[in-house]
Formats: sequence, structure tokens, C-alpha cells
Amino acid sequence: MLETFQTETGSAPSGTSDLAVRLYAVAAQVHALYIQGEWVARQCFPQTAEGEYLDLHAALRGVERRSAARAQGVIAFEVSGTAQTSLTIPAGTVCLTAGLVRFETLEGGTIQIGETQVLIPAQAVEPGEAGNVAAGTIRSMSVAPVGVSICHNPQAFTGGSDEEDDESLRARVLETYRRLPNGANAAYYQQEVMSFEEVAAASVLSRARGVGTVDVVVSTAQGLPGEELLEELRAHFEARREIAVDVQVRAPEAREVEVNVAVSPAEGYTAEEAKAAARTAVESWFDGTRLGQSMLRAELSSRIFAAGAVANCVLTAPAEDMVLAADELPRLGEVTVTDLEVGA
Repeated sequence: MLETFQTETGSAPSGTSDLAVRLYAVAAQVHALYIQGEWVARQCFPQTAEGEYLDLHAALRGVERRSAARAQGVIAFEVSGTAQTSLTIPAGTVCLTAGLVRFETLEGGTIQIGETQVLIPAQAVEPGEAGNVAAGTIRSMSVAPVGVSICHNPQAFTGGSDEEDDESLRARVLETYRRLPNGANAAYYQQEVMSFEEVAAASVLSRARGVGTVDVVVSTAQGLPGEELLEELRAHFEARREIAVDVQVRAPEAREVEVNVAVSPAEGYTAEEAKAAARTAVESWFDGTRLGQSMLRAELSSRIFAAGAVANCVLTAPAEDMVLAADELPRLGEVTVTDLEVGA
């Protein structure tokens, strides 16, 4: 602007003159408008939109951002010896890991006279992947119920997930353009079933039981869906299915996977910390989102190796990759984590 002014008038204002200051102010505003225009252009298209503006694009396609989910599992409450009187554990009892990740019971429970423990369903207090903890990592109670001295989780807590990020949501939105639902194709059934918050993954099998049949196979974050969810989905599709089409909603076939891995600790970590990190990495990988996805040894090894406490790992089981059908869900069986021998 200063150069143009000098060209047009033949006069060069000094950098401290009133005119120069005014031109600098105008230039800043014009630059801001250019930046704002570029930002608006990015929000106009799902390929580049972000945050709440990407949510608006998703809404136009009948897609919603998945909210964070709480990990779920069971907690065992125990007494030393056997209970001499009935001991009540109220709903909402909070238990913690060594890292202060909190879990609360979803219902009350009672250790009956002569028994040593009771198992109570629980969930993470805070939603997110931090709630996916390995078996045996919940070890203390914030306020212990009267007479109860021990708590632990006999199995891993799974199903915790962070809020869906922009890139994941963007991929689902763009997929609705690539596979346009028409009320009859697989894309239609896929979009309808994934609109349910509880559904983590789904497979649509056309003509699975012959001409005029459609099988919708679903899984939840915890793995196999409950009968209540399946009934809800059946009623949903019964009201929306094509004429003369038999739609069946069912749970996937479970394929158990046994995992054996040897690990060595990274610098600054103990062998026990490395083994605990490897176990958590394995257990959190086997969730409902893996419906129909083959179990690749390289992928599992990479996940274990990525754990900060693990310096190296050797996977001995499964011995080979597992190729899964679209209606099969890998389910974690026995997990064995050992020390990796030096030089192995």
C-alpha cells in the first residue's frame, strides 16, 4: 500500500507518519479478511472442515460424532477368611488403580455368610481409553465398605474409548458419498445400524441365507452385543426393511485367540512394568471394533512394542495370522506374558 501510494503521488511517507500508521492498520484488517475467507472456505467442505463445522456436515449425511465411552468390567470384593455376617457393598463404591484411574460399581452386592467374595459389575468413572486396564490392576478402595478388605478386577476392563476425532468422523462422512444408501443396498443397512450409539462395528451380509435375505451382524465396544440391543435393532429394521426381504440381526461368531508374548523392559522401567504394559496393550486391542478384521501378528506385535515400557517383544502365539470372515469377531483367550531372554 505504501508502494502504491508513492507510485500514484510521487511522495514517500515516512514510516512514523500518520498516513503510514493508518495504512498499516488497514493492511492488518485486509490480511485478517483473507485469513478469515480461507478459513470459511475450509469449513464449507467435509474434506477440510473441522470441529463443530464437520459435525454439521455429518448431520447432513445422518452421521453423528461418537462420544467417549466408559470401560466396563467386574470388580471382586473380598474378605480375609469367610464372612461371619452379610457384608453389603453399595452401588457407586469407588475403586482405584495405582495410577489413580477410578471405577465405580453399577449396582450393590452382598458377601453372604460363609462366602469370601462377590463380583459386581463396574465402569470407569471417566470415559475414555484410560479406563481400559489389565486384570489385577484395580487394587484399592477410596472408602472401603465395612468388613471388606480387598478389591481387584479378575478380568480386564474394556470398551473405553475417547471421543471420535475429526479424521475418523471425516472418513465416515466421506464414505456416505462413496457408497450412497438407496434404502435397499448394503450401504443403507450399514448406515442405519451405525446410527446406534451402542454399536461399535457392523457387517452386512447380502443373501447370507439365500435370495431375499440380509444378515446384519453387530458388535459393541465390549464385544458381543446383548439381547436387548439386538431386539431393538430387529424392531428398527422390521419397520424399515424392503418388502419381501428377510432381515436378521445377530451377534458375530466369536473366534478365540490365545496370546503368548515375551517382553524386555525399556530403560527406566522394571520387568513387571513392561509385562503389565504389554498385557494392557493386548487386552485393549481385542474389542468390538475388530469385527471382521483379520488378526495380523505384525499388527499385534507393533501395538505391544509401542507401549512405552516395552523395549522389545517376541510374539510366539498366535503362531500365524488369522483370517476372519465378515461375521467373525476375535476374542481374547488366555494371555501369557513372560520375560524376554537376553539375546533372544
